Amino acid sequence: MVEHVTDRMEPTLVSRAQVLPRVTHLGTGRGKGTTPAPNPTTPAPTTPGPTTPGLSTLGLLTVLLGAALPMVDFFIVNVALPTIDHDLHAGSAVLEMVVSGYGVAYAVLLVLGGRLGDMFGRRNLFLWGLALFALTSLACGVAPDAWTLVGARVAQGAASALLLPQALATIQSATSGSSRGKALSYYGATAGIASVVGQVLGGVLVSADIAGSGWRSIFLVNVPVAAVAFVLALRAVPETKSQHPARIDRAGTGLLALTLVALLLPLTEGRAAGWPVWAWVLLALSPFAAAAFVAVEVRGERTGGNPLLPPSLVRIHSVRSGLLLIVPFCLGFGGFMFVLAVAMQDGLEFSALQAGAALAPLCAAFFAASLLGPRAVARWGRLTVTGGSLIQAAGLLVLAGTFFWGWPHLGVWALAPGMAVAGFGQGFVLPVVLRIVLSEVPAAQAGVGSGAMATTQQSALALGVATLGTLFLSLSTSSVGIQDALVWTLLAQLVAVAATVALSLRLPRKVV
Repeated sequence: MVEHVTDRMEPTLVSRAQVLPRVTHLGTGRGKGTTPAPNPTTPAPTTPGPTTPGLSTLGLLTVLLGAALPMVDFFIVNVALPTIDHDLHAGSAVLEMVVSGYGVAYAVLLVLGGRLGDMFGRRNLFLWGLALFALTSLACGVAPDAWTLVGARVAQGAASALLLPQALATIQSATSGSSRGKALSYYGATAGIASVVGQVLGGVLVSADIAGSGWRSIFLVNVPVAAVAFVLALRAVPETKSQHPARIDRAGTGLLALTLVALLLPLTEGRAAGWPVWAWVLLALSPFAAAAFVAVEVRGERTGGNPLLPPSLVRIHSVRSGLLLIVPFCLGFGGFMFVLAVAMQDGLEFSALQAGAALAPLCAAFFAASLLGPRAVARWGRLTVTGGSLIQAAGLLVLAGTFFWGWPHLGVWALAPGMAVAGFGQGFVLPVVLRIVLSEVPAAQAGVGSGAMATTQQSALALGVATLGTLFLSLSTSSVGIQDALVWTLLAQLVAVAATVALSLRLPRKVV
């Protein structure tokens, strides 16, 4: 029987402002020091609640499996797009909707998904998310035409937004001290590896053409995996929820959705649609929607309301600095994965299997670095992220040189050195940064903290596909050609890496 518990800490009201509870020192799992005097910018004292049960190894593996499914599906379609186009006669604009429809729905609803977990129980929402993800994956796999596939992908993105925040929030609520640090490191490793595995697995499944299913198998495979995770979650994942759950912030939810849709939709669809008037109108609207969202959230917290994303949460140094760094890293990573998938299949004429296999060294190196990460962090702190970013830059330069001098006579093995170096550097960045963001988030706000981080990550990935993808596709269709377009896009990614290096120096010196 799974024990139902509440979080150990809850936010209190101080001077009519809703502020966060005192952040404890997580190195040993016990708070130290004196309680600071309460004021609108300083965490308030809290009273411990019931003890949260530990998350077993099986429980951790289960939530990581559930978290991996949405991440895999963001990237798995990249290598299948040519086959989908051939079978459904989709065209470039609809194909981009297959990718962006999932990504936009996913990003828009993530913070709301985290808040719902705080209200109704994270295990409960995790189970609902798995069930809906399986059903929407089945709908994708049997879609008779391109627009039905687009609709199913949007629904799948919404299910992913319900599922993913519960995994992070469960880790945050059901672990403490060094166990929490290790669990968050494993989550970060899962996030990076799942992204690469998505394209590798997509290539294998499309090439295998199981029972003549072709591209449909990349969606149908989710059904049995989600079913296994569902059964395991019933047995091994503890229920956690906020003791005093906040109400849904309707105004904040609506404005956040408007901001993300107004920004992401035209950037992902504008080029394929020929940059119509609506795309420019939405882009012009996005900064005003963002300003209105911030104003509503600040006012809501000042008046003792229940803001969707409490500004005081972002004022925590680890949260603020970590989220800022996630943006350029994931922007570059999302664009990198998309551009490589297109270039290897359209330019080098790799099969889907070859395109997936070419990413295997990156996946293996990322995994190795993620295992070494906790020891590196214990010794060098935030410099681990700085060093990882520099290693990633070296890998991008090696890849750019390989494509420049070796094109078009390149095979999978010729790309392996650059892939491995880039993946090794990335493995020292993403797992550590995700751990930093959540390290000081109070357990009572685990859901909203997880949703905020996942929203930032997903939005940046989508922006990467939109910006670097648009740059590559625009250059490759001009007189430049695919080879030079790819090299220039990889060099452009170095700008994002430079931003990552600079922002890494603003992270907390010690990672708890």
